Amino acid sequence: MSTKPEVQPLPRTAPVPATGRRVLTIALGALLVAVAAQVEIPVPLTVVPMTLQDLAVLAVGGLLGPAAGAAALVTYLTMGALGLPVFAGGGAGFPHLLGPTGGYLLAFPLAAAVMGALSGPARRFSRALAAAVFAMAVVHLGGVAQLAVLTGDLDTAIRLGSAPFLGVSALKAGLAAALVAGAHPALSKLL
Repeated sequence: MSTKPEVQPLPRTAPVPATGRRVLTIALGALLVAVAAQVEIPVPLTVVPMTLQDLAVLAVGGLLGPAAGAAALVTYLTMGALGLPVFAGGGAGFPHLLGPTGGYLLAFPLAAAVMGALSGPARRFSRALAAAVFAMAVVHLGGVAQLAVLTGDLDTAIRLGSAPFLGVSALKAGLAAALVAGAHPALSKLL
């Protein structure tokens, strides 16, 4: 009686656990916003620079969903508050959250959550665009609110912190919606 040796299957490479994947996507989302913050265009007559941060915030929220999108932006804010140069122009430190651009920064997690919740998993362009408009409004409201507190005048806050950016913000909302709606379906499986 011959006995065949038992054939052992080759060991498989363990897949990345869902938790590890989620942590990685949150970290990558925070990093994307940090990189986008470094693309800065000064705007005359205002203390608020124009960056690609808000575009990245909306894209991260739409691609990661409300919870992970908000977590990525809380991670981003924490990195900046702890002194990493992730804010516009390489800025860092907790005082940035209390200064003229702090209201925008503090609105980012809510904006990402709004974008993720309203754009939905189907990622249709029309739905993503409506979500992006609402999420961008959250960013503007946060920024104007803090500027109003700092300047003591709502009209000045709107004139300095929102009005000069409305056209560009609409363009960014459209770009974010296109990115989210056009994301390859395989991306959803990774996230």
